[in-house]
Amino acid sequence: MINPLPFKFIIKDFLKCGVAGWCLEIIFTAIGALRRREMQLMGQTSLYMFPIYGCAALFKPLFFAIRKFSPIVRGSIYALLIFCGEYASGSLLENHSLCPWNYSRNRWHIKGLIRLDFLPFWFVAGLLFERILVRDSAHREPHGRKYSASC
Repeated sequence: MINPLPFKFIIKDFLKCGVAGWCLEIIFTAIGALRRREMQLMGQTSLYMFPIYGCAALFKPLFFAIRKFSPIVRGSIYALLIFCGEYASGSLLENHSLCPWNYSRNRWHIKGLIRLDFLPFWFVAGLLFERILVRDSAHREPHGRKYSASC
């Protein structure tokens, strides 16, 4: 049986991922402003995005489970999972008319909730979240116990 993560570590990881996601989104949207030659470089996000990004902390056990795979495989898995999370959270928010994004004007969208052309960005974001969560847990299993190479 897998032991659940201690609550305080889950909260800490949730907060780290929420803040990191917010920062990434603000930078990403500011770069979009730069591309539009809006030199104020206004980046933006929504309060709803914090818990969505915070849920990346739920990937922590996966980060340890697939740590021996190549970065290409890990990043691809993370991007697909992020697409699933974005679609699910977007659908939930859209059902209440609260979804802060709408990709329906873009060519590669699915129901306006995800953009397939964002795959490279989600690939990198997944690896960044892995780095954020695993760095503090170096040589530790996700539940806080010391990791030993000899099982």
